[in-house]
Formats: sequence, C-alpha cells, structure tokens
Amino acid sequence: MTTLTATTPIGRSSRQLAGTGVLLRFALRRDRVMIPVWVAVDALMVLSMPNTLKALYATTAERASLAHQVAANASYRALIGPVFDTSVGGMTAWRSGVYAGSLAAVMSLLVVIRHTRDEEESGVQELVASGMVGRRASLTAALLAAAVADAVLALLITAGLAAQGAAGALAFGLGLGAVGLFFATTAAIAAQLTESARLARGIASAALGAAFVLRAAGDSASDDGSSPATWLSPLGWLENLRAFANERWWVLLLFAAAVAGQAAVAYGLAGRRDVGMSFFPTRPGPAHGGLASAGALAWRLQHGSVLGWSIGFFLAGVIYGGLTEGAADLVGDNENAREVFQRMGGQSGFTHAFLAAMIGMLGLIASLYVVSSVLRLHAEETSGRAEPVLACAVSRVRWAAGHLTIAFTGSALIMLLAGLGFAVGYGKEVPAILAACVLQLAAVWVIGGVAVLLVGVLPRAAAASWGVAVAVLLIGWVGPALKAPQLVLDLSPFGHLPKLLGAPMHWTPVLLLLALAAALVTAGLTGLRHRDVITN
Repeated sequence: MTTLTATTPIGRSSRQLAGTGVLLRFALRRDRVMIPVWVAVDALMVLSMPNTLKALYATTAERASLAHQVAANASYRALIGPVFDTSVGGMTAWRSGVYAGSLAAVMSLLVVIRHTRDEEESGVQELVASGMVGRRASLTAALLAAAVADAVLALLITAGLAAQGAAGALAFGLGLGAVGLFFATTAAIAAQLTESARLARGIASAALGAAFVLRAAGDSASDDGSSPATWLSPLGWLENLRAFANERWWVLLLFAAAVAGQAAVAYGLAGRRDVGMSFFPTRPGPAHGGLASAGALAWRLQHGSVLGWSIGFFLAGVIYGGLTEGAADLVGDNENAREVFQRMGGQSGFTHAFLAAMIGMLGLIASLYVVSSVLRLHAEETSGRAEPVLACAVSRVRWAAGHLTIAFTGSALIMLLAGLGFAVGYGKEVPAILAACVLQLAAVWVIGGVAVLLVGVLPRAAAASWGVAVAVLLIGWVGPALKAPQLVLDLSPFGHLPKLLGAPMHWTPVLLLLALAAALVTAGLTGLRHRDVITN
C-alpha cells in the first residue's frame, strides 16, 4: 500500500493547503456584513429591472422601438451595450449586464485583497503563517470566499429571473458569477505584485476600468458585439454570452480558461516570494518634507483615490452630456419613460429633466466616495497605524480633520469635475449645470456626516455607513421607476434637493441639510475625542 507523505506531489499539495477550511470560515465570518450587502445590492439591481421595464415599455413594439434607437446610437451602445433580444429577459440582461457585472467584479476583488495583501500589510498573515497553515492556504481561502459570494449571486439571479426563461436566467447568473471570479483571480495576481493593499486594489480596479473601456469602444463601433475590442474584455464576454437570446454557452469556457490561467499565475507568484514581500519594490518617500502634518499624511494616503474618482466623474459627465441631445429621441413618445425622468429631474422640460436626473445620479454615486474616504479614517485606526501618529503632538480631532478634509473637499472636487464634463459633452447652460452639481453636495455631505458619526460614536458599526449609502442609492435609482411613495423617497436627503435646471431655487432645504451634516460631523468628532482608540 502506498502511503501519502509530504515528499509526494499530492502530499506536498495537501500540506500547502493545510488550514484552508478554517481560514475560509474565518474570512466568511469577517465578511458576514460586507458580502451580503454587495450581493443584495447587485441582485436587487438586476431583479428589479423586469418590473421597471414592464412599467416603461409594456409592449413588444415599444421594446423593439427602443432596441432600434439603441442600435442607431453609438453613445448608448458604449454606455450599456447592444440589444440582442427584445423580450423582458433580454432587455433585463442588456440594461443591467455591464453594471451588475462590474459590481460583481468590485465585490470579488475587494474580498480577495482584503484577505491576502491587507492581511500581510497589517502583520496578521505572519501570525497566521506561524501556525499549522499551508503556504497557499490564505490565497485559496480568499479565492474561495469570493467564489462563495459569486455563487450566491449567480443563484439569486438564476432563481429571480427564471420566470423570464430558465435557460437565459441560468446563463445570465453564471455569466455574472464568472465575471466576479475573473476579477477575483486578477486581484489575486495584483496582491502578489505590490506590498501595498491600496496599490493592489488600484491595479485590480484599473484592470476593471480597462475592461469597461475596451467593451465600450467595441460596442460603439459595432451593434452586434462582434468588435475585437469587445472580445478582449470579460464584460464583453458577458454580453456575448447572449442570455435570453439563443445563449452561447461556449463563452463560459473562455471565463473558465481565463480564471484557471490567472489562478495558476497567482499561485506561481505566491510560491516565489516571502510573506510581506512583493515583486514590485516599494519606492522610498521624499528625503525631506512631504509628511509634515496629519493632513499631508491623509493626502498621501488618499490622493490616488481622489484622482481615480475625479477622472471617472469627469468622463461620466462627458458621456452623459453627450447623450443629452439624443435622449428625447431615445425615449420617443413613451410617456412612462418621460414620467420617470420627470420624477427624478423635475417638470421643466425633458432635456432639463434628463440633465437633472443624470446629475442627481452622479450625486448618489458621490455619496459612495465620501463614505469610502471617511472610512479610511476608521481603517487607519483599526490597523494600528493611527497610534504612532496620535503618540506625537497630534490631537484626535486634528488627525481626523485631515481625512475628513479629503473626504468632503474631494466630493466637491469630483462633482465640479462632473459639471465640467457636462460642459464638454453638452456645451450649453454651463453655469446652471455647475450650480446643479454643487447643489448635490448638501445631500452628499449628510451621508458623509452619518459615516463620521458611526466612526466616532459606534466604531464597531462603522461599516453600516455602506448600508446607508447603498439604501439611498437604491431609493434614488429604483424608487422613481417603481413609483415608490413620496414618503419613501423623502427618506433620502437627495429627495429634498431642489430640481435645478429650469426649476426655482429653494434655499431652506439646502441650508437644513448643510446644518444636519455639520451636526453629524460635530457629534462624530465629539465621540471620537471621548472614546478609546480601537484596534482589530
């Protein structure tokens, strides 16, 4: 009888994966809030789409007219993709595919880097490795945690869309899960290349951005998804899977091959470096100056994020501005669609309503930025990096103020850049558009104030800030289309903002929102001053 030992290939493999199950359970326990929130948001965005489409485009003729307009408009194809089928299921896959896939990708890359490079950077991985844990157990557990999240998402999508067609629902669910797995393995490679978790997230996010750009460029050039640029992007593979439109099941083999190849590269790199090390050397900082204050340190930590969001918002403004002239033609005589835009953007004509709705949508997304920036303060505290700073002649309020300045002024910067993007893409009513963009800050800062309050008073529940921001996003995004009652819409601070661009300005709700934001920030800073510093 042959006995497996550590010297045989199977024995060595088993030893390197020792402890994977324990680490997987620990990872899922740590992410017991984050993963369900991401999965729920992505699933709700997709599963709410059939009812929305039925309300807006009730007949086959209306959906066919929409598909014809999309096929003739390269800008809309670049933004969402081509339409392959005019059934409710096919239109759901078209309308939500790119963005649901992007959300699955972001969720997966965050999970993997959180449980790999983040753990190494904080020193936790070194402690774990000192026990009876295999060399590749942590990477395997991180990939499995992402796979669990993607599998749950795929199951929810398949079950929720089964009424539109079982085969199409299964294809769409598997496609979204496959996109998530693709970027999970991309993140696994990025985690091996750099010593900084922040830079690893940046590399993986840049790969996602490149995939979106390639797909957009390909779809703008072709109305059937056949462009080579589209086939170079995993988001393009998702749309070419053609859920609900004579599914191309073989496209899933592309995902399988890519995931397997990237995973092999990640495992190969992981086996050729020490814990805490990387293949890209860390550059030394400047010899003099640079970090002379807590604010300078905060800027050093967050400037990459601010730059990325700024570029994204400017480009979004350019795209939405360029779509404005053709928006009326796309909607046509569909009164339901016009009514939705009027609920979102006001009653002052369709063009103004469309502009106000798009600016409001960017405001909702800006609330995600301000939450992520405020929570960087919490991350510095829990990782233990705040303690050396506070041990110097730096008060807690001064330390926090550096990060909060980046959060709140950064949100103002990205909204101004969005306004400039609209000016480039649309080229009309520039002062009014800039004013509408700046007006969104009153609501954005309320969401930021909630995050500051939780960090300062209830630090263990700081992650709930994401729940607040996502809830507001869903109310603003889905609420008008589903004809949600005004009482529900008023739960969002954005629901109290005046609908500028043709509508009169009302200062009272804006000033009240600003006062509420200031009160929340003050309460949060007061709580931070009077509690103990926490660490994981």
